[in-house]
Amino acid sequence: MTRYTAEHASIGPQAIVVLTDAAGRRARIACHGAALLSLETPRNGTLFDVAWGYRNAAEIIARSGSHFAILAPFGGRVGDARYRFGGHNYDLEPGVEGAAREFRHGFVRDADFGVEELLANDASAQCTLATSTIRPRPGYRFSIDLAVGFTLDASGLTLQARMRNVGDRAAPCFFGWHAYFRAGEGSADAWTLQIPARLAIQTDANLIPLPGDAAYVPLGRTPALDFRAARRIGSMVLDNGFAGLEDGDGGRIRTRLADPSSGFAIDVWQERGVMHAFTGDTLGAGARSAVALEPMECMADAFNRPECADNIRLEPGAERVFRCGVELPRT
Repeated sequence: MTRYTAEHASIGPQAIVVLTDAAGRRARIACHGAALLSLETPRNGTLFDVAWGYRNAAEIIARSGSHFAILAPFGGRVGDARYRFGGHNYDLEPGVEGAAREFRHGFVRDADFGVEELLANDASAQCTLATSTIRPRPGYRFSIDLAVGFTLDASGLTLQARMRNVGDRAAPCFFGWHAYFRAGEGSADAWTLQIPARLAIQTDANLIPLPGDAAYVPLGRTPALDFRAARRIGSMVLDNGFAGLEDGDGGRIRTRLADPSSGFAIDVWQERGVMHAFTGDTLGAGARSAVALEPMECMADAFNRPECADNIRLEPGAERVFRCGVELPRT
């Protein structure tokens, strides 16, 4: 019998995948939206769920708060729902006027992913969920195949996103993960946060980064957002992007969320890109009971930013991979 297992299961009518190990860790992933539902790990003799996911089939479909949403082919917001790429102008909200013009987080949050791979052995449990939902539509005339792999192993949970351009023209695309995590029971006010960033991303009232260099503010000039050293979140309201991330061991950029009262901590890691932190104050029920720590390949509105042009461009037949995940305390 292998140490790890990978199985099909369901929550009511919703198909899910369950990855487990012999130490008691368990990850549950919904096929609808490829959203992580829970990530349990032993803590003080009981299982603790570090993920703030959905609890039942109705919540999976409603996707309120976009918990653990897969963000593709873009994350965050697109300014005025318009962008220019390859010499052409695109409008994601044709015919819509005024304040209703808003588009964010891509096209796959309501997609039903197919299970492409499910396997387990003595080293890990893995599943790969895939969709061909990203196809030409108003404002996006491109075709991207997306596969999202989840691997549970001794270090924690790894997510690997693979985007392949299956169209006949270069496409704009990047990946993000709208992940919410908990370091303990109760409110995020008592937890500490550490983000290895040199820059804060400054936005307008619509959370669109300011034009050009004005978007990038050295943390020395905005000490309220300086989390380079771990500090208590307290009553601070966060909905901010961070850039200039610095690598740690093994080439992983680690953002740490910790509960000082218990010493329990997790590291949300990524290989490149930006980190967005959100304390969830606008979410109503459950606000500040978790912190969104969102590894992003690029910043919001990247389709409209010249400095992001090379990072979002994917040529026909080409593939790009983005890896991130959460490191759990060793058991």
